[in-house]
Amino acid sequence: MNYMQALRRMLALLASMFLLTAALAAPEPAEEGTDFKRIPTPLAVETGKKIEVVEFFWYRCPHCNQLEPGLEAWAKKLPADVVLRPIPAVFRPEWLPAAKFYYALSDMGEVGKLHGKVFDAYHKEKLDLDNEEQLMAWVKKQGLDENRFSAAYKSFSTQTRAMKGARAARTAGISGVPALLVDGKYLTAISMTFTEERLFEVLDDLIQRARNERKGKTSKK
Repeated sequence: MNYMQALRRMLALLASMFLLTAALAAPEPAEEGTDFKRIPTPLAVETGKKIEVVEFFWYRCPHCNQLEPGLEAWAKKLPADVVLRPIPAVFRPEWLPAAKFYYALSDMGEVGKLHGKVFDAYHKEKLDLDNEEQLMAWVKKQGLDENRFSAAYKSFSTQTRAMKGARAARTAGISGVPALLVDGKYLTAISMTFTEERLFEVLDDLIQRARNERKGKTSKK
């Protein structure tokens, strides 16, 4: 065997090893019925031409708190045509204060800065922010306008959006949080994927499915 033959054989071997490594590293496609389900009545998206990923959550939910750092890191890497939109779920009356809390912060443009801090307040600091006295003390500590926050928290608009979020969760057929809905039709959760790593793989796959469908392509099964 001459030098050129040996070189070609080595390059072919290296190429085969690269392809095998890439195949092993590629995540398995999301499987309907296992990793996600298609909801019977799709929800209208509110992000226009952008693909919407809705996060149904509750600030007091320990599983939502555990997922939040990973979800935040994943969201920072989303392509320009995808938007993550949190919706506070309201399954019982005691979930309503946290939903109102979120929408009040949203009205003040403070969700981006304080969303993680709210989780910390409930779960690390063990504050009862459903109690308005403790809530207002926390709001003051964050340097927010207390009167403006109080007005937003108690407004009819906040109550209406909280109830709208509750209806959206019921329509999506979710029974617990956190749950994520891609483009109003594909529902997934850690209870289906079992790990965060797999959850984000499934979300990426579902986003691509939604992207293909919007372009009129046939989604992969």
